[in-house]
Amino acid sequence: MANVTINGKEFDYDSLSDKAKANLVSLKFVQDELAKIQAQTAVYKTAEAAYSKVLNEEISD
Repeated sequence: MANVTINGKEFDYDSLSDKAKANLVSLKFVQDELAKIQAQTAVYKTAEAAYSKVLNEEISD
């Protein structure tokens, strides 16, 4: 199987212990979830700025 890099060192995935493999899968899951949250946060911040702009335009008239 493929090599994985952990703390700057390459390892053969198949040579890792079952516990290391499980932790690697969990780590990847958490990293993916954090990336989703960061993407969602960017969308929400964009929407917040747009709503704020429209609101300021409405109350300035």
